[in-house]
Amino acid sequence: MNTPSTTAPPTLAAAAPTIPKVTWIAYILFLFLGLLGVHKFYLGKPGWGILYIFTGGIFAVGLLIDLFSIPAQVRHYNQGLTNGGCWA
Repeated sequence: MNTPSTTAPPTLAAAAPTIPKVTWIAYILFLFLGLLGVHKFYLGKPGWGILYIFTGGIFAVGLLIDLFSIPAQVRHYNQGLTNGGCWA
C-alpha cells in the first residue's frame, strides 16, 4: 500500500544553485549594454531591465544613477543570497 509522502517536492529556486554576482561584470554589462538594461537582468531585476529596454535606460537618467550605485546593487543581491533569497 502506498503512503502519501509528507515532503514537498523541491522548488525551482531550491533546485537551481545561485552564484554570487561580481561588481566588475555588472560594470562591463553596464558599459556595453546599459541602454538595454542587461546589467539589471544580471542583478536579478527583470522588471527594471524591461523598463530600460523601452525607455533607453529611463532616458539616460537611470544610467547616470546606476553608474554610482552598481556596487551597492551587487552587495544587495549577494546579501539576499546569504539571507535565504529574501531581497527586502
